Amino acid sequence: MSIRDRVFSIIAEQAMLEVSDVTGESTLESLGIDSLGLVESIFAIEEEFDLTIPFNANAPDGSDFDISNVDTIVAGIEHLIAAKS
Repeated sequence: MSIRDRVFSIIAEQAMLEVSDVTGESTLESLGIDSLGLVESIFAIEEEFDLTIPFNANAPDGSDFDISNVDTIVAGIEHLIAAKS
C-alpha cells in the first residue's frame, strides 16, 4: 500500500467515510473532520509511519506542516519520510 493510500485510509476512517469519498483536493473540514478529529488523524498518521509531525494543535495555522488539503498532507508525510531516511 502506498503512502498516499495509507493516508487516505486513515483520513477516511477518521471521517467515517469510504476511502473513495476522499480526494486529494478534499479539506479535512469538507470531510467533516473537526479539531479533535484532526488531532486524532495526526496521531494515527504518526503511529502508522513512525513519525513525529511538526504540528501544534493549539495553533494549527502556525504549523510548518501544511494541512490545507489531503494532497498537502501526503506531500508533507512523504517529505518527513524522506528526511528520516
